[in-house]
Amino acid sequence: MNSSTVRTRVEGPAGDLECAIDTPAGAPRGVAVVCHPHPQHGGTLDNKVAQTLARAFVQLGWRSVRFNFRGVGASQGAWDEGVGEVDDALAVIAAHRDPATPLMLAGFSFGAYVATQAASRLADDSKPQRLVLVGPSTEKQQMATVPADTLVIHGESDEVVPLSATLAWARPQNLPVIVFPGVGHFFHGQLALLKTVIVQELQPRIPL
Repeated sequence: MNSSTVRTRVEGPAGDLECAIDTPAGAPRGVAVVCHPHPQHGGTLDNKVAQTLARAFVQLGWRSVRFNFRGVGASQGAWDEGVGEVDDALAVIAAHRDPATPLMLAGFSFGAYVATQAASRLADDSKPQRLVLVGPSTEKQQMATVPADTLVIHGESDEVVPLSATLAWARPQNLPVIVFPGVGHFFHGQLALLKTVIVQELQPRIPL
């Protein structure tokens, strides 16, 4: 992401997993793990939306960890139909925080599916403080039910995952969805605004 990004590896269930770590200037408030889009369609930890999520978390004071799913980049293993990829996310979470460390969990597209499934499998005392889902893969993947405070952002003109699919998934959960008018799946030309909205939505509120 920048010259201060640290590349490292952690042990995953199918071999080493490549990680990219970005750290805020002060003491981190916790760890934010970011899941990238579909590995079979060019998704990597260097995806621009994944990087935007990382930048937002760093601005908010969180240590950001992006990682490549098995078989992507320097990560070992092979594509596992979305099953092993959830295990990869859980391995990265376990490697980068203990249960007492606050956790944020985020994902873009296929990565949003992975984030919801990983969150559902964490113990109650290890759940993320917040989930952030951008352009979630609500049409082709089986998204898990999410907490009421989950941040969901979708482009109105998403050509990969129809907005209608995400609204249909969110509706039974009474889950609000932030819609970017006229924006496609990859948020071209709108990444700065995406970062601003994420930061605004996750900024700690001052009690009234």
